[in-house]
Amino acid sequence: MAKKRKKKKKVIILVVVLLLIIGGVGAYLLFGNGNTTDKIIKKVKQPKKEEPKITVVDPDSNERSYAVMINNNKAVWGYQAGIQDAYITYEIVVEGGITRMMAVFKDKNTERIASVRSSRHYFLDYALENDAIYAHIGWSPQAQNDISSLGINNLNADNSKAFVWDKSLRIATEHRAYTKIEWLKNAAKDRGYRTTSDKGLLLDYSAKPIDLSKYEGAIVANTVKIPYSTYQLTSYTYDPDNKVYKRYQNGTEHKDYVTGNQYTAKNIITYKLHNYALNDGSGKDRQGLNNIGSGEGYFISEGYAIPITWEKSSRSEKTKYKIKATGKKLVVNDGNTFIQIEPDNQTLTIE
Repeated sequence: MAKKRKKKKKVIILVVVLLLIIGGVGAYLLFGNGNTTDKIIKKVKQPKKEEPKITVVDPDSNERSYAVMINNNKAVWGYQAGIQDAYITYEIVVEGGITRMMAVFKDKNTERIASVRSSRHYFLDYALENDAIYAHIGWSPQAQNDISSLGINNLNADNSKAFVWDKSLRIATEHRAYTKIEWLKNAAKDRGYRTTSDKGLLLDYSAKPIDLSKYEGAIVANTVKIPYSTYQLTSYTYDPDNKVYKRYQNGTEHKDYVTGNQYTAKNIITYKLHNYALNDGSGKDRQGLNNIGSGEGYFISEGYAIPITWEKSSRSEKTKYKIKATGKKLVVNDGNTFIQIEPDNQTLTIE
C-alpha cells in the first residue's frame, strides 16, 4: 500500500510539473519577453481590408444609359427634379442665351426627372459618346434630321408613353413634362431598342480620393463661375465638409423639386467652345457648336482645379480628356460630374 501511495504521489507531482511547464511555455508564447507582439497572434490570419468600390455607377453593369433633355428656362427653376441621380450632366447654351442640360442616368430608379424639353442637334453628340438612349419632347429641325440620319435610339412624346404632364404646376404647359426611369425602360423595350452596352464608360473613376493639389498647375478652386450669357450664370461653391460643390444658378441655390436639396457636383469639367447662330431662316436664334476638334479646359474636384486637354474626333466618338501636364488620361473622383461647355466669348472664374 505504501509503495502504491508513493507511486501515485510521484504521478501527481509529475502531472503538476508538466502543467507548470506547459503553462510557462504558453505564457511565453502568448506574452513573449514583455513585448505585446506575440507569435500566436502573428499566426492568426487577419481579415483582409475591403478595397473601396465605385458607387456613382456599377462598373460591372452592362445596362445602357438614358440621356434626358432637361429644360433650364427660368420658368422651371424650382421644378427641376432627378438631376442629382445623373452620373454625368452636360450644360450647353441654346437660343436666347439660355442653357439646356442633358442628364445621363445609369443603374438608377429615379422616380421623377423634370422638366423634359426638346432636342438640339449638338446634344446628340454627347448622347452618342455615352451610347445612351435619348429622351426628349420635341426637337429643332436640325435635331429631327440628325436623329433620323444618325439612327439615334430616341424616346419622344410621339413615339412612346414615357412622359407625363403635371397639371398641378402653375407654369406653362410646355414646362410641366416629366419622366421616370421605369417609364423610359419600358418604352425602350416596347420600341425594341438595345438595352445593354459594351461601349464602356466615358470617364474613368477612382474609388480612392484624388488629391489634385499635388498636380502641376493646380490652383485652389473654392468658387467657380461659368457665365453662359447675360441670362445665365452657373456657379459652384466648395463644401469642404462633404467634399462636393454646391450648385447655383444666377446666384440662387439650384434645388430639386422633390427632395428640396441643393444640387451638388463631385467633379466639374469645364471648357470653352465656339457657338454661333444658325443661318436657317427661322429667325429663332438656334445655335451651332464647333465641338469636333481639341482644346484646353479644367478639371475641378475637392477644392482644386488642374488644366486638362480635350479631344473629340467625330460626333459619335468619346471625348478624350487628359491631364495637360502629363498627357495621361484623366481619372475623376467617385461621384457625379457636371460637364460645363461654356461659350468661348465668356470668362471663366476659378478662385
